[in-house]
Amino acid sequence: MPPSPEVTAVEIARLAGVGRAAVSNWRKRHADFPQPVGGSEASPTFALPQVEDWLRRQGKIAELPLVERCRQQLDALRDPAGNPGAPLLPAGAFLLLLHRAPRRWAALAGEPDTRLALALPRAVAEVVGELLGDAGLGLLELPTLYGSTQLELCRMLARLTAEQGAAAAYEALLTTSRQSGQLPPEAAALLLALAGGPASILDPSCGLGAVLRAAPADAVRHGQERDPVTAGAALLRLALQAAPDAPVPLPLHLATGDALRADADPALLVDAVLCRPPYNERDWGYEELRYDARWLFDRTPPRAEPELAWLLHCLAHTRPGGLTALLLPPTVASRRSGRRLRAELLRTGALRAVLALPAGAAPPYGVPLHLWLLRRPDPRGAAPTRRLLLLDATATQPEQFDWPILHRTVLDGWQAFDAGGEVVERLGVHRVLDSIELLDDDTDLAPARHLPPPTPAGGASALADQRGRLGELLSMLAELDQRLPVVAETGAGQGAPMTTIGELARAGALELFSSGAGPAVRPWAEDLSATPVLTEQDLAAGRRPSAALAEAGAPGEGAALLARPGDVLAAALGGASALVVRPGDPADGAALGARLHLLRPDPALLDPEFLAGRLRSTAGARSASSHASTTSRLDVRRVQVPRLPIGSQRELGEAFGRIAAFAAGLRQAEELGRQLAQGLTDGLADGGLSLG
Repeated sequence: MPPSPEVTAVEIARLAGVGRAAVSNWRKRHADFPQPVGGSEASPTFALPQVEDWLRRQGKIAELPLVERCRQQLDALRDPAGNPGAPLLPAGAFLLLLHRAPRRWAALAGEPDTRLALALPRAVAEVVGELLGDAGLGLLELPTLYGSTQLELCRMLARLTAEQGAAAAYEALLTTSRQSGQLPPEAAALLLALAGGPASILDPSCGLGAVLRAAPADAVRHGQERDPVTAGAALLRLALQAAPDAPVPLPLHLATGDALRADADPALLVDAVLCRPPYNERDWGYEELRYDARWLFDRTPPRAEPELAWLLHCLAHTRPGGLTALLLPPTVASRRSGRRLRAELLRTGALRAVLALPAGAAPPYGVPLHLWLLRRPDPRGAAPTRRLLLLDATATQPEQFDWPILHRTVLDGWQAFDAGGEVVERLGVHRVLDSIELLDDDTDLAPARHLPPPTPAGGASALADQRGRLGELLSMLAELDQRLPVVAETGAGQGAPMTTIGELARAGALELFSSGAGPAVRPWAEDLSATPVLTEQDLAAGRRPSAALAEAGAPGEGAALLARPGDVLAAALGGASALVVRPGDPADGAALGARLHLLRPDPALLDPEFLAGRLRSTAGARSASSHASTTSRLDVRRVQVPRLPIGSQRELGEAFGRIAAFAAGLRQAEELGRQLAQGLTDGLADGGLSLG
């Protein structure tokens, strides 16, 4: 018999929508609570079937979601001594069978396990071989015999696929196992947009394939990844992304290994190489690679410059005239050990742009990375233009990180420069310099060093307009202040009994949805046919949607969550941000971006403003956050809500609404006041303005 899946106390709490302390209390108070079957005394584990049965008998859980059951089956299949992600490969291969050949599963599903154990892995291997060739089969190393746990998982995956599709099912399985250093889809989309729709691309450090997934469907995609399980999962993600009737074999070529020490295809040349290489790896192979043919310009990367070694590797795989784009730490632009190689990149015209991105664009999220753009010189073509675009995208970012603004800033600057047109200097944001101006003892390419500070936009007249608008806002705030509720102390012991949002959802008082990674988006433009997308930054700043669905009818649009009046929207990453959607609001009809929760209360049972007020409260957020900070993840099901009659809820909700309007006015006044103060300071300090 295969071992039953086991769960910890934390996982039991997540299943029941309660805190871990509640599970400890159940163990003490209920003699029939399941006994531990493993783990340690400090962290015991319990048999999942026993826990589920007990929770159902106690009325504390209706049914474990199917995707959670699939994850538990995957846990049971893991080899403690092996790679924890290994079971994801046969699971993804079976999903590929469902995606490409659903009739084969339909023909096999009714067979007894004794026959299915051999027939199903054979069918899966045939489909994978047809789509991905022998190289794909070799990378995945699929089993030839399925046990009972694997067969049960396949049946669950078939049901999950019927609910949400094979690709979405695999994404759901990968959610809890993804590495924290994976590139976000917005960053991958930016790299592809800079490349301009290449016919072939390479990512030599591809991880789970974020960059390759962002490429056009007909592009030939190459990738390499050190971890074989991660490489296999990336290959399956790409294959599941392809249309069910896409021609075979799919143009996907992924390999395992360290791309510097063991280049999978030394002769490969592609239109674009897009990469976020490993950082700060001093043991990158300097000794054995000193005379490698990939080091263009006869320059071996210094031992202390692993990122420049990756840069030359990428450039060596780019066809002449093709684009190389790398996300690099900011120190690469200024370290003295790399100054000679940086100078050579400028002299040859290979380096075209260095773009400074704000912190939060890509891992590590606390570091403001640089984006280097290069074109491999063509010895048979015209002499390259030895000019460099320096752009600081942090100068255009609002207080909250904003991907659409970042996309527009970077793409507008690069496309104008790359097209050969005149790029008008924008103080503090971008300028173009001749390479000779940068060649000195340091050859420091950090954009901030070479960009003059910005001046206040619009000059004195714009500042006067800002002052007028600030005065109007302050007058409005004075009126809102008069409408704030009058409060009094409550006596001890007068608090209402509490419930949780998870319990309210199970009781039918509300519906709960989460956007997860969200739909594919593009920057917002005034297009009546576009569906606006509200991002977590929009929600935190209290502003209009700043993005739109990537395109009408795009994959994933049908699954996008659309807000409607009466819905309550909350951020998954804490911050006490929650709002009620009203008819005609900018959020009315908008799709939800990544990392947002949508709560749809029954207005006869639960007042939306009351619920939003509780979500904005410190106590409500802390009761369900992973830790006490504004960046903690909110487990919205655990948020505690007082049990109150609907009349009392509406009375409190009306007060919460007035408080929220006051808070929104404060945010607007603070932002406008900050801009005014900074504009006055900068204008007077730089001499652009004088005292009148």
